[in-house]
Parts: sequence; structure tokens; C-alpha cells
Amino acid sequence: MSKRLEMLEKLTSSGKADAFAWYALALEYRSANRIDDALRAFEALRALDPNYVPGYQMAGSMLASIGRESEARTWLRDGISRATAAGNDHARAEMQDMLEMMGPA
Repeated sequence: MSKRLEMLEKLTSSGKADAFAWYALALEYRSANRIDDALRAFEALRALDPNYVPGYQMAGSMLASIGRESEARTWLRDGISRATAAGNDHARAEMQDMLEMMGPA
């Protein structure tokens, strides 16, 4: 296990982690191909800070890349709503493009 992953697991289990720590943990798990752990970290991030737009984008991208398109669409649609509300047009457009690339549901 990498030192970074170990440090992030310790931090997030302490109850003192901010949204970025959960996001970083999810990305570390994703990099290690620990998809279910990554998804749980993205879900914890969403519960902690439902307006953290990058979490939706990365979760959707991860799920789409492994063929879990239904779940990916849900994350991306929720992320588009959050990005629109936050005025984050760049993230909104990227997530919209991902949805369109997946084709019709």
C-alpha cells in the first residue's frame, strides 16, 4: 500500500477529513483499481459535501470506463445539476459531453 493511500485512509477514518481528503482517497483507490473502495469514498464525499462537483465528474468517468453506465449516468446528471447551480460551466460541459458520448440510455 502506498504511503499516500495509507495517510488518506488514516485521515478519513479520523472523522476530521475535509472534502478534498475524501476526493483524494477516491482517486487513490481508483488508481489502484480498487473501484468499489473508490465508489464508497466518492459516496462519502457526496454525503459530506454534496456540492463538491469534481467528485461527481470523476465518479461518473470511473464508472463509465468500467461499463457501469447506468450508475455513471446518475452521477453525471447529479453533477451537471450541481455544476449548473454553482455556475461551473466548464465542469457542466465536460459532464454533458461524457453523457453524450455514452449515447442514449
